[in-house]
Amino acid sequence: MHKCFPARGAMEGLLSRCRALPALTTCGHQLSGYVPHRFYHCGPERGKRLVLSRMFQPQNLREDQVLSPEGRSGDLSCKSQRLMLQVGLIHPASPGCYHLLPYTVRAIEKLERVIDQEMQAIGGQKVNMPSLSPAELWRATKRWDLMGKELLRLRDRHGKEYCLGPTHEEAITALVASQQTLSYKQLPFLLYQVTRKFRDEPRPRFGLLRGREFYMKDMYTFDSSPEAALETYGLVCGAYSSLFHRLGLQCVRVQADVGSIGGTTSHEFQLPAEVGEDRFAVCPGCGFSANTETLHSSQTSCPACRGPLTESRGIEVGHTFYLGTKYSSIFSAQFTNAHGKLCLAEMGCYGLGVTRILAAGIEVLSTEDSVRWPSLLAPYHVCLIPPKKGSREEAATELTGSLYDLITEAVPQLRGEVLLDDRTHLTIGNRLKDANKFGYPFVIIAGKRALEDPAHFEVRCQNTGKVVFLTREGVTEFLSQVQVV
Repeated sequence: MHKCFPARGAMEGLLSRCRALPALTTCGHQLSGYVPHRFYHCGPERGKRLVLSRMFQPQNLREDQVLSPEGRSGDLSCKSQRLMLQVGLIHPASPGCYHLLPYTVRAIEKLERVIDQEMQAIGGQKVNMPSLSPAELWRATKRWDLMGKELLRLRDRHGKEYCLGPTHEEAITALVASQQTLSYKQLPFLLYQVTRKFRDEPRPRFGLLRGREFYMKDMYTFDSSPEAALETYGLVCGAYSSLFHRLGLQCVRVQADVGSIGGTTSHEFQLPAEVGEDRFAVCPGCGFSANTETLHSSQTSCPACRGPLTESRGIEVGHTFYLGTKYSSIFSAQFTNAHGKLCLAEMGCYGLGVTRILAAGIEVLSTEDSVRWPSLLAPYHVCLIPPKKGSREEAATELTGSLYDLITEAVPQLRGEVLLDDRTHLTIGNRLKDANKFGYPFVIIAGKRALEDPAHFEVRCQNTGKVVFLTREGVTEFLSQVQVV
């Protein structure tokens, strides 16, 4: 064995450390290798390579060049907002609204696939409801007035009033109520969607963490009894915990206020973060946890065991509600029970902030000057850096291209996940600096040792900081352990 090629045990040790990262830890039912064709710049045929020079990604890699939508760099008090603007993940359109650029769209589509896996594993069925929601539905629940200025309202040419839906309890309940022959044998229904939502935030801030237009996953459940509804509630909360675990986000489930949604039981999934706008308390002794809004202002001891409470700031990334019959009674969402009697469906609703999860993950995982992605959501998993044109290592350029082809052929799940930084007018160092800022999980460099016989490539695991030198075969063996959605 070549002295520079690590022993099998050493390489397996590195792989085990990388596998310990959420980026490489996936459930058995995870999809792998799915690549939407539209992300191929040159078409999906063999031999076509994804190259960085063709990316549409307006970059402002110097912090002093990045401005908030209001035009003041001083407003960028949030790390995720600053980094996402710097590297061209988002671009401001208006206060609280952003263009989501190609890397971000890829990451969100991956997140949606993880959500689909978790929701469908518990029986969720995907729907898609209109963003335009008729005012009469909201007036029926009195939320047209209750939600006040938060609703973005409009009239059509006929004078009919609508709002741009911030949530869809009214719409989904009216939909289910329109099916007048439902039987208890058909329940439960777990209906969900991933769509754009709209809220007229008085002070949008922190980029994708608090905007006026955002992506959300909202699920609405219909059960035949309170006991069954609470069982479904626990099932969905478990799926949320599984999702955050797969993403490597250490979320805390806390008791919460039901707010304008209503119902009798509510929990938030909070991601601890200094920039978080919520405060929650946890009891280290018994595990009790709650949003401080639900506690008395002077309360410092646990209501369950009287032990001391520890307070933290958090970003709310998920929220669950047991609604009972609040909405089904208004819209007559009924089913026929085993005795032929009409009964109201027991409901729950469950939200995940899709764009917020992405931004929150970047917020807590990134360094001050480099993006780090939530586990499975890296837009591209591998970045290849060939030598600079005109350098002594230029002869290894062709080897880099053939390594690209070998990876995409020998590691099927990475097809469409490998990017070639073809900006060979730049030094390897400059391109490595960019790759570090963009946060590709694996960066492979063809440097001086690519001219050895056999050629060795520098492989950097960005999330651990580990570096190894591997042959072509070693690279493919190493990357074969990577799992993607």
